[in-house]
This record gives sequence, structure tokens and C-alpha cells, in this order.
Amino acid sequence: MSHLPQIENPGRQERIRFPFPVLSLIPKIAAVVLLAMCAKAALAGVHPVPLDKNTDAAKCLECHEDKAKGKAVHSAIATGCLSCHEIRVNKDITRLKLTTTTSTKLCLSCHGDKDAAQIKGHIHPPAVRDCVKCHDPHTSDNKNQLLKATSGSTEKDNLCLTCHSEGTKVPEKGSRHAALDMGCESCHTTHKTGADPTVENRFHLNKGVPALCLDCHDVKDAALIKAHQNQPFGTANCLSCHDPHQSAAPKLMAKFQHPPFADKNCEMCHAPAKDGKVVLTQTDVKALCITCHDDKAKQIESAKVQHPGAAGDCTDCHNPHASAQPGLPKTDAVSICTGCHTEIAEQGKKAYLHQPAFEQGCAICHEPHGGDNLHLLRAGNPNPLCLECHGPDIKPQRLEKEHVVAIFNGKVKLPEDYFSKVPSLPIKYGLGHPVDRHPVVDQMDPANPDKVRVTLNCASCHQPHSSSQPNLLVKDQANNSAFCDSCHKTVGIAQ
Repeated sequence: MSHLPQIENPGRQERIRFPFPVLSLIPKIAAVVLLAMCAKAALAGVHPVPLDKNTDAAKCLECHEDKAKGKAVHSAIATGCLSCHEIRVNKDITRLKLTTTTSTKLCLSCHGDKDAAQIKGHIHPPAVRDCVKCHDPHTSDNKNQLLKATSGSTEKDNLCLTCHSEGTKVPEKGSRHAALDMGCESCHTTHKTGADPTVENRFHLNKGVPALCLDCHDVKDAALIKAHQNQPFGTANCLSCHDPHQSAAPKLMAKFQHPPFADKNCEMCHAPAKDGKVVLTQTDVKALCITCHDDKAKQIESAKVQHPGAAGDCTDCHNPHASAQPGLPKTDAVSICTGCHTEIAEQGKKAYLHQPAFEQGCAICHEPHGGDNLHLLRAGNPNPLCLECHGPDIKPQRLEKEHVVAIFNGKVKLPEDYFSKVPSLPIKYGLGHPVDRHPVVDQMDPANPDKVRVTLNCASCHQPHSSSQPNLLVKDQANNSAFCDSCHKTVGIAQ
């Protein structure tokens, strides 16, 4: 676990300590690095000609008049250049610097409502740390002093496409939303946020869905009514079936589709609509789903450890038509769980996240419909659970037609390139992590081989979801000798 040099001595069970206080130097080194970074950020540029320290804005504009002209001029220009810039004169050298250590801090001195530290909800990442990545601080031909327009189909024309690629790589037989040609701002407001994790707030939409979609799409349009098989759709969530930007399928259809929906066999689940409302072919949603998915119903009822969420309607978690992810979650494979398990959502605010838990989905490790193990885990012990991905001999099943790989006997499907980024641990005979010969399994009592002397598994050292420190160590502890001492002093190995 430690990046410090380690000396191995198989003949002794005590750790060899360094004769110099390496660990005590780390905070000092970190402080020096931090100061150097701040100094670089605040570094003043040398002005090409000498200036008087009392130079005013009028003098600046004699050379820099272009900074005060354009279709969109920053209102701060009217307050004078020295409201943002500082002149420093040392003998014959004139230096110019910002009045704050960073440009973002300067922007927030006026635009305090954009301070990410004070905003709840999902924030557009550039707005967290770098205002000038999108805005010119002086003037621009685009509103809000944007560096480029928010319309256009190429990175050269469209500011948003500097980071985003939506709509630029449409497969040959795919589809692209025509609204992209109207510009990103036709649907998005970049700085819009909100504490509630709604689609509108998470994706900075101008309005919620379907209200946003209905600004362009008329629910009375005959072609739309026919495409929806005469079923009412005016109050439906359009994003549950359609990708708002592009798709590999026609009509912007979502990547994963429920087979009856994909085959246009709507009558399997739907009767003709009545009084503008959906009518199902069964008395309720669950009765309808188990006509095909009776195996899931049996799993839910017979599980030793039951999931209360699975006892409700299937559509509490699943979209019955389509989804952007396998399993057809209504939102995504993470949010669909954290909507109820808010304590896990809170862990998502920590600095270091376990990738499967917060990017792929909780169902990688947990059985969502019920299981035999504590916490609905897919294995009875942390080690086989973790080593399914991190073991030295992992052999995920390749499903080439689906472009995915499968683990846990085919129950969990992952992107086909998933394991290219997963570290494999050199564990053999229960030894080998975090250093050679370190055990990772229960240690038995030499005097009684049937008695566990020290319980040891992956969860002894690591947290499964997140941590404020690297390596996801338990209790958010730092990776240092003090962490190791928490066990080794207790079991009598450290001297």
C-alpha cells in the first residue's frame, strides 16, 4: 500500500523501520509543492513597456482598446482595468498580475452566485474551477463573452463540442436529433442547477421533460400518434425511450430495448387506450411482468435475504420500454439505487470512489431482486466478491454479439473494454497484497488449526464504496505506517 521503499526480511516478522523520519517530511514537502503551485498561479507577467504604479485605465486603453469593443463586453471593463489587474513596479521592470491568486477566484468576487462551494446539486464541471475555459474575460462576439458560439456541428464552431461529442459521431444507420442544429442552448442552460436530483437539474435543461420536448413536438401530430401506436404519450418521459442527442438506431431509440417494445408487439402488454389513459392487458404491473419474468418473481419470494424494493411494482425500478443501460433501469444503474439508499449517495461525495459502485452500477456486487448473502452480495465472503474482478486469474465471458463481457456466471454484464482498466492482484495461496507474502485470508491459530486467530479479507483494509483517502482504506485512513500499525500492533507482529 505504501509508495515508500520497503525492505523485505523473510526471517523476521517485524517491520524494518527507516533510520530517518521520512514520514515526518511528507507534510513539509506537500506544503512546499502547494506554495509553488499557488505562486505559479499568481505569477505576474512582465509588461513590455515601463508603467507608473499609478497608471489608470485610460492609459491601458491607449494600447488595449480592443478589450473594450465587441458585441459582448464584460461589464467589469466599465469599472476600469485595475479592478481586476494590479500593476507592480520594481525599478525598471513593470509586472502585471490579477488581484487574486486565480482567475476563478477573481470572477467569483463579483459572480458569487456561481460559487460551486455554495451551490447544491450537479454543477457543470468547468464552472467549478475554470471560468475562462468558456468565457473571455474582456470581450467577445458571442453573448456572455463565450469564446465560441454554442451552435454548429464541429468543435471549430461550437464551444460545447470542445469537451462534448454528442451528435458528432452518428453511426451510418443511426439517427441524430435535429435540435442539435439549433444550438445546445435550445435545450440547456449551462449554469442551471438545483438540489433535487431531477433530470432537469442533472443535465441543466431549460425545462423538465416532457415540457421541453413539447416545445417542438406536437402531441396532436398524426405521425407521432401513429408512431406511438395510438397510446397516450403527452405526459410520458421522452428520455425513457429516446436518446436526446444521437442513437445507433432510427428515431433516436435508446440502446437497450424491451423485446416486445423493440418488435412493436405493444399488444402483449397494452390494451387500447381508454379516455386518454394507458390500459394494461393484466390487472396490475407486477402481474403483467411475471407472465414472462416468473423466474424473477420466484427469486424475490424465495430469497433468504430479501430486497424490500423488489417487493413493489417492477416499474418502480425498471422502464418497461427502453433504457440507456442493460436491465432497463428507469434512470441509470447507480441513481436507481441511491434514490432510496441515500446513505450511499452521501458516500458519493467523497474524493475517491469505487468505480463499479458509482459508475457501472450497484448490481455488479449486489443481487437487486434478493439473494442468499448479507447485504444482498453476490458472494458470501468479501474475497470472492472482490477477486471476481481483481483476481489474478479472472476470465470474464466474452459476449461478442452484445459487445459486453460477463462475470458471476453470466449474471453481470460489463462494457467489453472494462477489464483493461481494472488492476489485477498477484495473489497466490492467500498471499500477495499489498506486498509480497502479506496474507489476505483468515489466519488460523497454530495451536488450534480449526480456530481463526485473525479474521482477514479485503474488507479488513478497504471500503467497498468510497473514501476521502486514496486506496479506499477503512475509516478513511491515510496510506501510511499508522494504518498498518492499527492491525499489526494488535496481533503482535509489529515490535
